[in-house]
Amino acid sequence: MKTNKSILTDTFGREHTYLRISLTERCNLRCSYCMPEEGIFLSPKSHIMTYNEVYTIAKTFVDKGVTKIRLTGGEPLIRKDIPIILKKLASLPVELTITTNAVLVDRFIATFKTCGIKNINLSLDTLDKKKFNHITRRNYFEKVFENIQLLVKNGFTVKINTVLIKGFNDNEIVDFIALTKDLPISIRFIEFMPFDGNNWNISKMVSYNEVMQQLSVFYSDERIEKLQDASNDTAKNYRIYGFKGTFAIISSVTSPFCDSCNRLRLTANGRLKNCLFSSTESDLLTLLRAGKSIEPIIEKAVNAKFKVRGGMDTLKKLQQPKLHSQNRSMITIGG
Repeated sequence: MKTNKSILTDTFGREHTYLRISLTERCNLRCSYCMPEEGIFLSPKSHIMTYNEVYTIAKTFVDKGVTKIRLTGGEPLIRKDIPIILKKLASLPVELTITTNAVLVDRFIATFKTCGIKNINLSLDTLDKKKFNHITRRNYFEKVFENIQLLVKNGFTVKINTVLIKGFNDNEIVDFIALTKDLPISIRFIEFMPFDGNNWNISKMVSYNEVMQQLSVFYSDERIEKLQDASNDTAKNYRIYGFKGTFAIISSVTSPFCDSCNRLRLTANGRLKNCLFSSTESDLLTLLRAGKSIEPIIEKAVNAKFKVRGGMDTLKKLQQPKLHSQNRSMITIGG
């Protein structure tokens, strides 16, 4: 007997209402944890979704229950047709958000407002200019920091994503928290995760517990307030008492949040990934261009989703390079 189960509900009962769409594999930064030092083989331009294809695929997901879309890259704002993409997606009944490295956001303030974008995630892994230049292999620190303040001034809700790497920026945790004293922003510390080409090793990872231990040296337990996490939230949220902003920790490695996962990912070349850690993908773009329905492939991909981290349900499995090296590099997945 056929049920009325949505094609976006997996075999564990998780309803996927959040779609992350990568618009490009290209970026104007070269962050070492995201892009292999030797670079990547880019998909030919003809293999990348056009703005109409982005819209058509997105609408299919929205029609089936997606209520939130986040645009990612590479760096999404380097696409020349990004204003068209934003305006087309803004016509859908969804919350539209974007993740950017903030280098170009000053050019798009008016477009963001016109398209109803209120929440913007930014990537910033250090407050030290020399370190920034080292990890991004580019010299845009002042521009990024100016744009963060510009977004705040214009009333956007700003979250700053910081990937913690031991021996690189783990000594800046308190400095990042200090930003939230006077700025109404959220700092989100992310455990370093393994992807193809980023030389991941668990010894480089700064865990949730290590972050909290470091903070306890500077702030009393009474000053560190635990906040209510939103439904399906990937982060454990906190505030320092009296500070305008907040901070959070995303513990994808030591304490995965897979039980409540509601996310799917669409790569820039039109392939559906049912999990950030999944080594398998489903080609939607080829079917779409052939004039065929993509819904059966979406349903099959969702039903194939593992319960935990693409099948790597233990730290021991996560530490096996042959498992996570079968995945893409982070820049071609979309943050």
